[in-house]
Amino acid sequence: MELIDTHTHLNFKAFSKDYKEVIKRTLDENIWMIIVSSNFATSKRAVEIAEEYEEGVYPAPDSRCRVYAAIGLHPIHVQDEEFDVSKYRKLAQSPRVVAIGETGLDYYHIDNSPSSKFKVQNSKLQFKIKNLQKNIFVKHLGLAREIDKPLIIHCREAHKDLIDLLKEQESQNALPRRKGVVHCFMGKWSEAQEYLKMGFLISFTGVITYVKDYDKAILNISLEKLMLDTDSPYMAPEPHRGQRNEPRYCKYIAQKIAEVKGVSFEEVAKVTTENARKLFNLT
Repeated sequence: MELIDTHTHLNFKAFSKDYKEVIKRTLDENIWMIIVSSNFATSKRAVEIAEEYEEGVYPAPDSRCRVYAAIGLHPIHVQDEEFDVSKYRKLAQSPRVVAIGETGLDYYHIDNSPSSKFKVQNSKLQFKIKNLQKNIFVKHLGLAREIDKPLIIHCREAHKDLIDLLKEQESQNALPRRKGVVHCFMGKWSEAQEYLKMGFLISFTGVITYVKDYDKAILNISLEKLMLDTDSPYMAPEPHRGQRNEPRYCKYIAQKIAEVKGVSFEEVAKVTTENARKLFNLT
């Protein structure tokens, strides 16, 4: 039985000393993974790690590649560096790159964060940063469409604006052919419906193992539209809550989805794995 963690950050500092051991533990449990990025440095690192696990490198019955990468500039970093499309386009030439992301909108760090790094009190500056996030997101859309890769979308406290922006792009036939996934979904069922109507998939993290806020969405979203997503090293699921998260813990997310939907773990594993293979064109 295979599983696919569609969103892990093994390219982050939390894994700098032992990412190989983490990958081995994950592959030993027959779990594949996509290493997702937040800026150019982590994008480059994601590709480097994924390329260490080319076909045949890791002992497996079928000797297939099981470690992939996604490249992009996270919305909280759009003020820190330019989104140089040419640099990301070049990175995307690697066969291990299967998606563009994570990209999207994040208003939490503009409006609510207590951190001085993100605290923005001037309403004009808030407006300017939000518009910058939107403009950079549209550039990601363009790159994804150009190279025919799906998007991995991040959204925090910005669903209305993100949905409106995606609808606008859809009206202009500007969305990628394979659309993508709204990762770590923490919105309302009504918002999930809007993404689904546009052809996007939804992924849930370990948060669903200790809060019930998203049970309605899980219950109502077709299994054929769901995927697993650890967002490791963050948001470890029960029974590892409070610890560093790892991609192999996506099994607990699958278990919770099975529980909420009243289906078997095996069915969730099979369908979510096929969903990920199809969306990201995994071989």
